[in-house]
Amino acid sequence: MQRIRLRYTKRGRLRFTSHRDFQRAFERALRRSTVPMAYSAGFTPHPKVSYANAAPTGVASEAEYLEIGLAAARDPEALRAQLDESLPTGLDIVDAVEVRTPNFVERLEASEWQIRLAGVSEEQAAGAVEVFLAAERVEVQRLTKNGVRIFDARSAVAGMEVLPSQVDDGNDTATERTGDVRTGGPCAILRLVVRHATPAVRPDDVLSGLRATADLAPPVPAEVTRLAQGPLDEETGTVTDPLALDRAAAPAGL
Repeated sequence: MQRIRLRYTKRGRLRFTSHRDFQRAFERALRRSTVPMAYSAGFTPHPKVSYANAAPTGVASEAEYLEIGLAAARDPEALRAQLDESLPTGLDIVDAVEVRTPNFVERLEASEWQIRLAGVSEEQAAGAVEVFLAAERVEVQRLTKNGVRIFDARSAVAGMEVLPSQVDDGNDTATERTGDVRTGGPCAILRLVVRHATPAVRPDDVLSGLRATADLAPPVPAEVTRLAQGPLDEETGTVTDPLALDRAAAPAGL
């Protein structure tokens, strides 16, 4: 059995797709593409598909991962393109590698997030981030199926910063990076790196922590996008590619 790891995205309005909705859409894409799937044994066989650490509903993502098992070998890139054509725009298959290394889920140590805070100035956001990072512990609460749970959101945050409002475009000019195009008002953008811990700390938990420690309360809901998830480089604070080991283990010439 050949196994393929895929990276896919949730963009635009498709960020409101639940994980279960994506599962149904992906299984339909497998059938339409006539992918030679391997199936589980038993009275109700299911295609061998496993998902890793899906983003919450309502959150956009550039880095979702899944793994499929095939009954017959296929070229990973050709398979990626075939599946991508069978999915709606916004649910895009953007990378594929043959599985050559174990313990993939263990490599998903952290996620990098981008959070757009419409109605919040860069100065307000920077002050709140400074207060949050200076705290030893930031307790937040979340309603779970077992009731309200209180936990520390600070310990999981490996890094957080406000992105500058202007960036160099390479032509000796500065391009405005922030600002809400819908209202013309301010819009701060946070870059957040969160370790995957137990309990899981999500971007909305960090926003709750910013509200609790610095009274930062955006007037409209934040727009959250996962930019990456994978191994965490503690020295640089960056999240690296979890598929890199599979690519490196491929025989030369493939």
